[in-house]
Amino acid sequence: MQTNTTSAQPKKLLDQVRDKIRFKHYSLSTEKIYIAWIKQFILYHHKRHPLEMGAIEVEAFLTYLATQRHVSSSTQNQTLSAILFLYREVLAVDLPWLDNFERSKKPRRLPVVLTVQEIQALLHETSLAPEPIGLIVRLLYGTGMRLMEEVRLRVKDVELERREIIVRDGKGGKDRVTMLPESLMQPIQVQLALRRKWHEQDVMLGKVDVWLPDALAIKYPNASKEWGWQYVFAAKNYSIDPRSNSERRHHIEEKQVQRYVKRAAQTVGIAKPTTPHTLRHSFATHVLQSGYDIRTVQELLGHSDVATTMIYTHVLNKGGKGVVSPLDRL
Repeated sequence: MQTNTTSAQPKKLLDQVRDKIRFKHYSLSTEKIYIAWIKQFILYHHKRHPLEMGAIEVEAFLTYLATQRHVSSSTQNQTLSAILFLYREVLAVDLPWLDNFERSKKPRRLPVVLTVQEIQALLHETSLAPEPIGLIVRLLYGTGMRLMEEVRLRVKDVELERREIIVRDGKGGKDRVTMLPESLMQPIQVQLALRRKWHEQDVMLGKVDVWLPDALAIKYPNASKEWGWQYVFAAKNYSIDPRSNSERRHHIEEKQVQRYVKRAAQTVGIAKPTTPHTLRHSFATHVLQSGYDIRTVQELLGHSDVATTMIYTHVLNKGGKGVVSPLDRL
């Protein structure tokens, strides 16, 4: 009897990239971005295999992005990171020709900061949006959290008694603590009560599972069903997880918040470019204006280097660098 010994087909390159990204526990958004840039890099060079290319081809692609596509320096650096990941992590290729590759310098710009009056108008307008959008926007300004930190907030990290919010795995993989504004105590309790009701429904329907970071799902197999691990700002409807294909309740889509903030800013006549991140900038500046020291603001924002926080002092017309115009002395 003849045995069929068909050998397994090797995985396609982009599938290998996906596997490596998931093995290293990178986020789904990073996976999509890296895959997209690697694919564009290969297509730009007429589908040549990356092993056949080198520094000349990488530089040519990055130059094309800057001169023809007019991408920002941050996007150019993001593309380089994706290509580095491909060569180093997936193809296991030593890259002496990329070690000294100079990244684009990101221009230093002052953050957009709203005045107290503009914040009041914006918060009033977004309060008319369907909940929990209004609560999310108020928390952005009231805590200085990033948008993704907030939509990914878990029930267990809201400390009502201590009036604190624990930000887990923030930028750079750091945890930190920020305040829970007294004025939002009642709204957050209402949100948690609604979330508890949804959780009980999910248990009855067998759809209580929630995504857990890194290897926690293996280490604590029942944690994904526990109340404490649920998202505070969960989506109203179930969705299919693109990695596990399981149907469950994910967190609210961040784009919803971005759309409402942009629309509200236009409605109330704010001329400055306004996004959810503008509220974080405004939080930091207004806290400094209230007299708190730069180190306190650094800890609240989760900055590794106080130099990053110092940029907010440039927005203020006071302190060591505040200069009175000679015109105003006449």
